[in-house]
Amino acid sequence: MRAFLKAGIVLYTLVSVLGSFVKTVEHGFPHQPSALGYSPSLKLLAIGTRSGAIKLYGAPGVEFMGLHDENAAVTQVHFMPHQVELVTLLDDNSLHMWTLRGHNGLSELLEIGRFTLTGPPGAPPSVTRVTAVLAHSSGELLLLGTEGGHVFVVEVPGFRELEERNIKDVQTVPDDYIGRRNLEHVEALQENPVDPDQVIIGYGRGLMVIWDLEKKLAIQHIPATQQLESVCWTEDGKYILSSHSDGSYCRWMVGGQDTNEEEKSDIPYGKEEALHCFINHKVKRFRPPFLLFSGGMPRASYGDRHCITVIHGKKHVALDFTSRIIDFFVIRDGPEHTEPSALVVLVEEELVVIDLQTEGWPIIQTPYLVPLHSSAITCSHHVSTIPLKLWERIFAAGKHQNAHYSKKPWPVTGGQNLAPDPPQRDLLLTGHEDGTVRFWDASGVCLYPMYKLSTAGVFHTDADPNDNMNQGTEGEWPPFRKVGCFDPYSDDPRLGIQKIHLCKYSGYLTVAGTAGQILMLELNDEAAEQTVEAKVVDLLQGQEGFRWKGHTQLDIQEDPVMFPAGFQPFAVVQCQPPAVVTALTLHSEWKLIAFGTSHGFGLYDYQQKNSVLIKCTLNPSDQLAMEGPLSRVKSIKKSLRQSFRRIRRSRVSLRKQHLQEANARLEAELAEMELAPVQRKIEARSSDDSFTGLVRTLYFADTFLSDSSHNTPSLWAGTNGGCVFAYMLRLPSVEHRADEPVTAQLSKEIQLMHRAPVVGIVVLDGHGAPLPEPLEVAHDLARAPDMQGSHHLLVVSEEQFKVFTLPKVSAKMKLKLTAVDGSRVRRVGMAWFGSSRTEDYGESGLLVLTNQGDVHVVSLPHVKMQVHYPCIRREDVSGIASCVFTKHGQGFYLISPSEFERFSLSTRCVVEPRCLVEAPLHSGCSNQHQSQPDGASSTHRYS
Repeated sequence: MRAFLKAGIVLYTLVSVLGSFVKTVEHGFPHQPSALGYSPSLKLLAIGTRSGAIKLYGAPGVEFMGLHDENAAVTQVHFMPHQVELVTLLDDNSLHMWTLRGHNGLSELLEIGRFTLTGPPGAPPSVTRVTAVLAHSSGELLLLGTEGGHVFVVEVPGFRELEERNIKDVQTVPDDYIGRRNLEHVEALQENPVDPDQVIIGYGRGLMVIWDLEKKLAIQHIPATQQLESVCWTEDGKYILSSHSDGSYCRWMVGGQDTNEEEKSDIPYGKEEALHCFINHKVKRFRPPFLLFSGGMPRASYGDRHCITVIHGKKHVALDFTSRIIDFFVIRDGPEHTEPSALVVLVEEELVVIDLQTEGWPIIQTPYLVPLHSSAITCSHHVSTIPLKLWERIFAAGKHQNAHYSKKPWPVTGGQNLAPDPPQRDLLLTGHEDGTVRFWDASGVCLYPMYKLSTAGVFHTDADPNDNMNQGTEGEWPPFRKVGCFDPYSDDPRLGIQKIHLCKYSGYLTVAGTAGQILMLELNDEAAEQTVEAKVVDLLQGQEGFRWKGHTQLDIQEDPVMFPAGFQPFAVVQCQPPAVVTALTLHSEWKLIAFGTSHGFGLYDYQQKNSVLIKCTLNPSDQLAMEGPLSRVKSIKKSLRQSFRRIRRSRVSLRKQHLQEANARLEAELAEMELAPVQRKIEARSSDDSFTGLVRTLYFADTFLSDSSHNTPSLWAGTNGGCVFAYMLRLPSVEHRADEPVTAQLSKEIQLMHRAPVVGIVVLDGHGAPLPEPLEVAHDLARAPDMQGSHHLLVVSEEQFKVFTLPKVSAKMKLKLTAVDGSRVRRVGMAWFGSSRTEDYGESGLLVLTNQGDVHVVSLPHVKMQVHYPCIRREDVSGIASCVFTKHGQGFYLISPSEFERFSLSTRCVVEPRCLVEAPLHSGCSNQHQSQPDGASSTHRYS
């Protein structure tokens, strides 16, 4: 009975603390967007992607996602007017109907139908290949233009083809357009804004036909002679504008008879081989109209530009975007929605929104859909529960940077965000290839940009810090203006950020880069000019016979540099050789930072700006560690040959010996402890393996190293060869901290028998809890560690979790990660799981991600596997490598270069969209499906 009760209590706490694994929301910009749609009545925008995803966005926090079963690109997205439905067209020629349906007071995006056009028997596929879609304002019809020149009429939402209303013969076609093949495909379908019975059909060859849906006949032919690109009506329905492949646009008067000549024709940028243009003519009362079009640039001179031109009166600007334009639309305000207020442009790598009501047409900052990959992401760092004062200071620094943005609010305002306010303030820091660190508000559904730190100013580079992309040359024609922030090219790849560590209590930040540079920064609310002190650290310790073949170090500015408000560098440590920094940690209470590369590790006192410790871990056989990531091709080939030789040698001549040694050791271990049936014997790795000296993890701890009665500060370092070094640190008293040096003495050295890389080190106090973060106890945000009971050391290698007693460092228990399927530990993190049932109860756990993409939770201090969930596809190597855990049981990983997937293992901390979209009131719509009282949808939950 007692055992039963104990099991019940354990099960209760486990269920209340650890929830089921759930992917909650995607942050960032959709990868490979292919289509854009907007609903003026719902105020929602939709983006379709090449992978078949459809994403809807409204007010900040209002997000929905759906995924087509077909692995096909979304080519078009159309909202049904004044309804909560939308239609998507895929490149496999299938049409899909989606709705936002209400459920439990929320909304969810659901697919409710699919349809594919079927032509008459024996007809070629081009007859039913859809090229243009018109969602009719009645809300009951879809008009589908095809490659064969036909227009099919389909009733929705049931997708029933109305054969009697199909448009196959446009009657009295001019002589120049006789024959269906001459008409080519249907390029455009547009409804008359003042007469829903009139639709203009634009054919690729240039012919435009105004068709009366009610009378089923053509009422006007407009015989343009150039290849047609797009068509639109003016808002009064009196004119039609067409754009053509020669870069021209024409204005045609709408009348009751055929039109032979255009009323107005213009080629904005000359007749030289022009790109096509898309015209969007917006008429405003008492003021000149807006004219917007994409393309139109002469190929010979500007064929590589991606432009949208905006003309309003005498003002003419060619907006030059950073990647190919997918589509754009205009949002209108005013009493009758006639005032163009914002231009929304979707390009391949970002979404840009331009304020058309403010002088200078500035950009409106986006609260979501920010291109995380404006420079390629190289690392991530998450900090939970940021103190309010630090949060406000970072926000203020970012606000100063964003002064050039428009003051207008975000114009896409559809839906209601019903999610509760975030319980805490969380930061996600991303390091980038161009040497920047970006701070994101990761508290809620929207990953909002707060502040950007650039480290390039510390070094001599070719970048111009005063370069402003948004300023064009006076009098330049075309009048180009650079817009957008996507810039994948780095001025110097050595600037790339590899490691980040922020102390949320002191405001100190340290970042490390590709060329062995470690920067120490502090937060300053004012701009300041200062000289950055540099300290060179030779990790090889004068060893001879090694020659660095990689990239050179960055040259540090010797003159004072003006740094803007925000994080400002005051010290730089430069490692020699200038290899990539592989491990970094900061202890702001002791004023120390530890760093490691493939050659060794060091300890730096940033208060006195002195080196405390330098340890070379380079193995004589680690020749690859001297190559560097940017070596010459010849060196890479040589390295590959050496690698294959080592592999061949270990497989042939050493395999038998290694197996015998490993089996002997494992048989001795099996006699001492009972193993689960799924666990396997692990073969010890060869000491000849490459990069055994690479430092994988660094850890500060105040624990017992010399004896069980005196705790001392310590530094722990784990290497790729399964070696752990423990150094005892002696810190001067507070009064003499600035004068007397910090010293370090090697106290312990542990060599794991299986020699697997050490990926994590944790010291557990007398209660079995992990030691708190630096300054956490001083700020009364954590309980002081128990120094009465014995401490334990948890060493996590790629293959097992092993607990040692301190200070004797004798093995106490271990858990071998099952490796039947080849699992290896790739990421570990400590997390606090708060109970969803009891406010003051929680448990600490170790989060583990394997190379198979599985997430495990390991209990402490007994090191027992609690739960196991598949998280990332095992083939997604970059996703696994980018994963970062939070302190409250959540995680982020890159599902594409521009998107983070967020997941949660905690019952208490779940961040997901919870929103409601209500059907708009529109008396002219008779669609029964739209008039349902709960015809809105609930958040789409990702599985």
